[in-house]
Amino acid sequence: MVKLEQIIIEEKTLQESKEKTVSLETSESENLKNIIVSALEDAKGNEISVINVIHLTQMTDYMVIASGTSNRHIQTLAEAAIKKAQENNFEKIGLEGLGQSEWVVVDFSDVVLHVMSPAAREHYNIEGLWDIKTKSER
Repeated sequence: MVKLEQIIIEEKTLQESKEKTVSLETSESENLKNIIVSALEDAKGNEISVINVIHLTQMTDYMVIASGTSNRHIQTLAEAAIKKAQENNFEKIGLEGLGQSEWVVVDFSDVVLHVMSPAAREHYNIEGLWDIKTKSER
């Protein structure tokens, strides 16, 4: 009987530990998301959108999407987000399209940043791709 009670207590402790870890990870990803959005705002990003995808995928927690007015502005927005994230001890794990591209993707693991021209944003419709609703929600 003592062993069974000990196992139950250990399982509860393990579950509480997992919940605290998930909560800590979520607050870290929220912090990173806020840092990225702030950097985009400071660099005059247009139509900044944040999509919470925690319930849709295990790959990332948030998608941040912003538009730039030119290829140079798109590059500046991505670089500003990278710099501000690094200043706060968050590192990018992937980067695509930096240079002369209409679409730059920066992967920070918990947050994926898409900086796009308005035309590319309309064409690829990232927001629509992640707007998954059940039939009852539509």
